[in-house]
Amino acid sequence: QVQLVESGGGSVQSGGSLRLSCAFSGFTYSAHLMGWFRQAPGKEREGVASLNTDDSASYADSVKGRFTISQDNAGNTLYLEMNTLKPEDTGMYYCARDYAPCSGNWVLRATSYKYWGQGTQVTVSS
Repeated sequence: QVQLVESGGGSVQSGGSLRLSCAFSGFTYSAHLMGWFRQAPGKEREGVASLNTDDSASYADSVKGRFTISQDNAGNTLYLEMNTLKPEDTGMYYCARDYAPCSGNWVLRATSYKYWGQGTQVTVSS
């Protein structure tokens, strides 16, 4: 049974940092694309970062240079390190696992992902 559980959200001021964690189970990480998404009120869910089976990372243009996606050596936790946070980074952040590995523009599309966590709230104040 696939499970994804996010944690680490909170409220910070603009310019601050947070590290989100996604503890997952029920599958082998190395065989799957995993990603972080966020959704602000009234907006569509958007892809933030992904980590593919070849360890290649992809980022949305809005977070490049500020966010870093990684996994732990044990292979059962996915992280999203977020620095220089801005108010527009506010939203519910979700961890997700793919239907099947993909590449290119598909890695940051929500439709490429089958399993989702419950989300963790990030609020950045100005």
